[in-house]
Amino acid sequence: MNFHISRKSKLSNARIGFLETSHGVIETPCLVPVATQAVVKTLTSEEVAETKSQILISNTFHLHLKPGEKIVQKAGGLHDFMNWKKPLMTDSGGFQVFSLGFGRDLHIGKMIKSDAKDAGQQVILGSRPKHIKIMQDGVYFKSPIDGAELFIGPKESIAIQEKLGADIIFAFDECTPPLADYEYTKNSLLKTHAWAKICLKAKSKVASAKGLGGPKQALYGIVQGGKYKDLRIESAKYIASLDFDGFGIGGEFGDNKKIMSEMLHWVVAELPEKKPRHLLGIGQLEDMENIIKAGVDTFDCTIPTHYARRGIAFTSEGKLNLNQTKFLKKREPLDKGCVCNVCLNYKKDYICHLLRAKEITALKLITFHNLCYFNNYVEEIRGKIKKGEI
Repeated sequence: MNFHISRKSKLSNARIGFLETSHGVIETPCLVPVATQAVVKTLTSEEVAETKSQILISNTFHLHLKPGEKIVQKAGGLHDFMNWKKPLMTDSGGFQVFSLGFGRDLHIGKMIKSDAKDAGQQVILGSRPKHIKIMQDGVYFKSPIDGAELFIGPKESIAIQEKLGADIIFAFDECTPPLADYEYTKNSLLKTHAWAKICLKAKSKVASAKGLGGPKQALYGIVQGGKYKDLRIESAKYIASLDFDGFGIGGEFGDNKKIMSEMLHWVVAELPEKKPRHLLGIGQLEDMENIIKAGVDTFDCTIPTHYARRGIAFTSEGKLNLNQTKFLKKREPLDKGCVCNVCLNYKKDYICHLLRAKEITALKLITFHNLCYFNNYVEEIRGKIKKGEI
């Protein structure tokens, strides 16, 4: 993998770059849609490509559960398995340490409302999630499928990701919950740093007989440290000192958007300028410009697809809930300014009807439009960087 920065903003840390992989070149900054189980839900790979999506990210933990990395490897790797011709990322499984652990126990996501701390659910040193076991050498999970005990540590994560064969893979880490106190976060950070070194050692230097893994597969280290400035800076410095091909910024992002923006600036200031930076799991429309101005090159987010499956379309008018009966009287495109195939060929009244009739085609149409809308939005931000406007 090669990364070339073609333009840097004079007004912010934003930059235009070209990320070259064996499956094509990505112009950054860009959105990375989520293909959790080797599919962007409701769409074929060909349809996803038509939305201007340049790269996708799949989920190591879920693909390990089903169909299993050996099945994917036998098929020739994820690209052949899902018929995706462009670049791919796989996460490490570290997010499931949070989502199946404290996230599940406390019913929280990466960001929480500021008043949630009053609930007395703070995660302190010594706290243990109910459904997983976090140890020094890795994490014991219970399979959501059959309850069988599974173990994933840094070596296991890298081995799975090499068999899956994505262009970019991530080091195994512990994604801490937003309610974690300083001592818990500090202790977790030491584990993540130790696992980062193990991941680098575990990564194969030579591709397998099937051509998967090896030097063409880039490995990103992940910066953690929660909302604590000194821990974020410590983590960024440490991960930056290791021989990673790029860097992920992970974990929780505080209880408001201001803290998230500050945290990104703390981290980016410590990372090598010439290597790519990926923000894990954040990408709402209102966040994108600030994320990019902070110096992030790529970022993955489920928002466009997750909302689409609930009947929500993103448009220049704002978010539209097409489940509402008022749209049965709207004989117009989802967005009059959009030229995606859905907006050119289908109207709000029809999509509203499909939703109310429980027809799954509605989900496909809105998903396609939302991905187009998000990708066009990021394309506009790239244009602003090129013009020197941000």
